[in-house]
Amino acid sequence: MAKNNILVLLILSICNVFINVGAFSPSGWYSAHATFYGNSDASGTMAGACGYGNTYTTGYGVATAALSTALFNGGASCGQCYRIVCDYSADTQFCIKGTSITVTASDFCPPNWSEPSDDGGWCNPPRQHFDMSEPAWLNIGIYVGGIVPVLYQRVPCKKHGGVRFTINGNVYFLLVLITNVGGAGSIQSVQIKGSNTNWITMACNWGSNWQSNAYLVGQSISFKVTTSDGEEQTFPNIANSYWGIGQTFSSLVQFS
Repeated sequence: MAKNNILVLLILSICNVFINVGAFSPSGWYSAHATFYGNSDASGTMAGACGYGNTYTTGYGVATAALSTALFNGGASCGQCYRIVCDYSADTQFCIKGTSITVTASDFCPPNWSEPSDDGGWCNPPRQHFDMSEPAWLNIGIYVGGIVPVLYQRVPCKKHGGVRFTINGNVYFLLVLITNVGGAGSIQSVQIKGSNTNWITMACNWGSNWQSNAYLVGQSISFKVTTSDGEEQTFPNIANSYWGIGQTFSSLVQFS
């Protein structure tokens, strides 16, 4: 084999290593419990603590869940995806066997200190608990049961279309909601850049809303997003120079 061909193969091999490093892998399985809220159409689950608003229109649908304190991680878990099955080995009659559901973390289930952790205070620390939308929960549990033991694993988020950036706030205080993130799902850091600026680090305001005080009117806007597993994607000129408050821009690329 010619030396040039060997060099090409080595380069391709190295590139493949770097490509695969960024891909998010499923975790092991863990025990928890799950309840449901939000009515049969999941309408009561909208406007959760991650800021996704109407999950019908932001791409998350009804397969969502509010996480207890032990899982929510102060909002750092927003956007993460979990495969959940009912743990029928735990001697419960309310499991639907042989089924599973993958949900996206979209809300926070707060503690209820007026109730004991094993009787009403399901989301009290240190319990790991999923308060799922009713349609999602009914994939694994029988309605009258109300609460079931589950097994869960964190899995890669498979999203349709690209990452979405919704620009809110005002021209002096940009509050950007980032949704439909694939791969790890949750975001570690965000940078913003105008066509006439350098990269500027954004701060997490709440949930999946990231803020910047940069004045970028009349400039096209780019974003650099790093997910919680360290995968970085740059979204150049995602918003043109005529962007306005309230507009949503979608990328052509997605995380692994």
